[in-house]
Amino acid sequence: MSEETSKEPETTSESGPIVGIDLGTTHSLVGVVDSGFPILLADENGDRILPSIVHFSESGDVLVGEPARRMATVSPGRTVASVKRLMGRRFEEISSEEKLSVSYEICPAENGWAGVKIGERICLPEEISAEILKKLKATAEYALEETVTRAVITVPAYFNDAQRNATKRAGELAGLTVERIVNEPTAAALAYGLDKLDEKSRVAVYDFGGGTFDLSLLELREDGVFQVIATAGDTRLGGDDIDGVLTGFLRDKMGSDELDSEQQVKLLAAARTAKEQLSTSVTAEIRLPFFDGEASFETTFSRADFETIARPVIERTREFCLRISNEQGLFDEPTLLDRVILVGGSTRIPLVRELVGEWFIMEPDTSQHPDEAIALGAAIQAGILSGNIRQVLLLDVTPLSLGIETFGGLMNVIIPRNTTIPAKAGELFTNAVANQKSMLVRVLQGEREMARDNWELGRIELDFDEPGAKGSARVGVQFSIDENGILNVLTRDTSTGEDRVLEIRDAAVDVDDEAVEAMVSESVDYAFDDMNERVWTEAKLKSEELLPAVETALAQAGDELSDDERAKIMAAMEAVREAFADPKNDLARLKKANAELDVATEELATILVEKAMLKALG
Repeated sequence: MSEETSKEPETTSESGPIVGIDLGTTHSLVGVVDSGFPILLADENGDRILPSIVHFSESGDVLVGEPARRMATVSPGRTVASVKRLMGRRFEEISSEEKLSVSYEICPAENGWAGVKIGERICLPEEISAEILKKLKATAEYALEETVTRAVITVPAYFNDAQRNATKRAGELAGLTVERIVNEPTAAALAYGLDKLDEKSRVAVYDFGGGTFDLSLLELREDGVFQVIATAGDTRLGGDDIDGVLTGFLRDKMGSDELDSEQQVKLLAAARTAKEQLSTSVTAEIRLPFFDGEASFETTFSRADFETIARPVIERTREFCLRISNEQGLFDEPTLLDRVILVGGSTRIPLVRELVGEWFIMEPDTSQHPDEAIALGAAIQAGILSGNIRQVLLLDVTPLSLGIETFGGLMNVIIPRNTTIPAKAGELFTNAVANQKSMLVRVLQGEREMARDNWELGRIELDFDEPGAKGSARVGVQFSIDENGILNVLTRDTSTGEDRVLEIRDAAVDVDDEAVEAMVSESVDYAFDDMNERVWTEAKLKSEELLPAVETALAQAGDELSDDERAKIMAAMEAVREAFADPKNDLARLKKANAELDVATEELATILVEKAMLKALG
C-alpha cells in the first residue's frame, strides 16, 4: 500500500465537511463543494462511480462495488444488487416477479419488513445500504484527508415515509449524521444550474435511473428559490426492468426455461452490457462460452430489436409525463415549460430521449452526465448547508393529500396534495356523540373523499377523563412535514393539555407505488361519484343531528307552541325521515327536506330563545 493511500484521516469537529451522496439503485457517488465548486470524489483507484453491489463472504468479509460485482457469478446468493428497491418495504409487498428477478433470497425480517437472507443471517436493506455508504464515506475521507461524519443523501421523490426513514437509518449505521434527505429531481435541478435561469422559469426533471423513475416540475422564483410544483413517479421502475425483459428475450432465444442462479447472473450481465452498447452502436453481440457447462450461446441483435423489447417499459413513464402536463396546463400553453432535463443512466438510451422529446414537444437537455447529475446536486445542497456556497432554497411538495377520518367516514384533508414542504397545519375537532369516552384519530393519505378509499398511515386513540355532552371535547390535530418529507402527527386534548405524537414509521402501512399512482387516477375517475357520496353523507349527518334536536326542542316548548306550528314541524320531520330512508339516496330530496325543516322550526327557535332570555333575567 502506498504512503498516500495509507493516510489516517484527521479528526474534525461537527462543523467539518458535509458531503453529498447519491445512493442509487445501480450506482452510487459522493461529492463535496471545494472552493465554491461541486466536485465528485474518487477512491484510491481513481473511480468516482461505485456499483451499488455488496458481497458477504462466508468468512465474514464484506466487499462493495466492483469487487462485489465480480463475485456475482461465483457466489450469487451472497451478492446483493438493487437493494434500494427493498428499502422501507414490507415483505408482503414484494411481488413474486421481484423475488425471481434477483439472485439472492428475499425473506421476511423483523416486524414484517422485507429482508435479505445471507447464509443463516437475515439482513435489513438499510444494513446492506449502510455498507455502500461506508465505502462512500471512506472514499470521501481518502480524497479529503479528514474524517467525514455529515452527509446529505438523495432519495426518489416518491419515496414514502418508511423508505426515507430507512435511508436515514442506513446513513446512521454507516457512521454518518444525515443532515438532509433531498429528492433526486430537486438535486438534479441544482446540478443543471437552474438557479441561473430567468425568474419564473419552469423545468421538468425526467429522472429514469436503474431502479426508480421520478418526474418533477420545478419553478425557479425570485431570490434563487426552487419550488417543486408537481411530482409523480414509481420507485420500482427503471433500467433494471429493461434488463429483466431483455434477459427474458435472450432466455427465450436460447430455448431455456430454467436457469440456475449462476447462469441467471451471467445472462443478466450480458443483457446489461448489450443495452449499454446499443446506446452508441446499432448492433450488439452477446457471447457466452460454455454457458451451461458444455454448449455456448452467441447472438447478435440490432438497436431496432432492442427498442421493440424495451419500449413497453419506457412507455410506462409516459402516463406520468401526460398527467403532469395536463394538470399544469402544458398542453394548452407549451411556452409554460422552459426546459426538460434528463437524469439517470437509463436516459442514455436513444429511444428514451426520442420519446421524451415527443411527449413534451421539446428537445431534452442532455448537457449533464446522467449518472453524475444527482450526486453533483447533492454536493451543492451539502455546500449550501455548510455555508460553502450561496444559499439556494429548495422547496419540495407533498405527492398525496394527508388528513384524518371524521364522523361519517369522511376524509378531512389537513395538508393538500402538492403543498410546499416543510409544512405545518392543523385543526380543532370535537366529539360527535354525547358521553364519548375516547376519540380515534386515523391518519390518512390519499385523494378520495371517503376515508375507506384512502390509506391509513397510523392511528392515535385519546381517552377522555370526563366524558361530556356532544361537542364538549376539544382535540387539536397538527400535521408537520419536515424538510426530509417525514410526517409527524401531534394530538392535544385541550382540556388536559396532554400531547401525543404519532410515530409514523412504526405504525405505517406502506403502500405500493403503483397503487399511489392508481389513487391519483381514481380520484379523477371517481370524482363525481365521490363528491356525491360526500355531499349525501354530510346531508345525512345533518338529518341525524336535526331530528333529535327538534324533538328535544318540541318538548321544551310545551304548550307555548301552537298546534298548527307543531303539526307543520312534525310533517317536516317525517319528510326528513322518509328522504333519509330512501334507498335511492336522493340527495336533492334530502337537502330539500332538511331545508324545509329548518324553515318549519323558525317559530320554535324564537320561542326557545325568548324562554332562555326570561330565564337569564331571573
